[in-house]
Amino acid sequence: MMPVRSIFLAALLLVATPAFAQQSIQAQMSADEFKAAGLDKLSAAELARLDAWLNRTIVDETAKAADVAKDRVIKEHRGFASFGTDEPITARIPGEFRGFRQGRDYTLDNGQVWRQVDGASLVGARLTDAQVTITPSLVGSTWYMQVGTYNTRAKVQRIK
Repeated sequence: MMPVRSIFLAALLLVATPAFAQQSIQAQMSADEFKAAGLDKLSAAELARLDAWLNRTIVDETAKAADVAKDRVIKEHRGFASFGTDEPITARIPGEFRGFRQGRDYTLDNGQVWRQVDGASLVGARLTDAQVTITPSLVGSTWYMQVGTYNTRAKVQRIK
């Protein structure tokens, strides 16, 4: 549920900011702040140009921040939700890998933790700092882990 909430907040920020930006700088500041900044010395045309520049800047910077937030949410929550890219996740399992076993947790060097949810086995495999590739299925939200150059894939679910 966290990724959906984060995306909702980023979208809300993107929608709310242009409405805020439509206010003049004079409407957003107190009379004392406006005068202390020396803005009361500007002509109406100069003030209108300043407002237009600020409004463009606020909208542009908010769009950039929303894109960064969206990318971060997608990256951090891949495997929990079925949105974002279908690119494989590549990482390593630090230490020794001793094959697949249903219910086993695999902690990756990128901080993700995946649990094997099927009965796939890889008997006799012994690897150190094994390279793993985790790919989403073509349909649904199922993910598969492949280790090293072995062709066996285990069905996994992200738990952290």
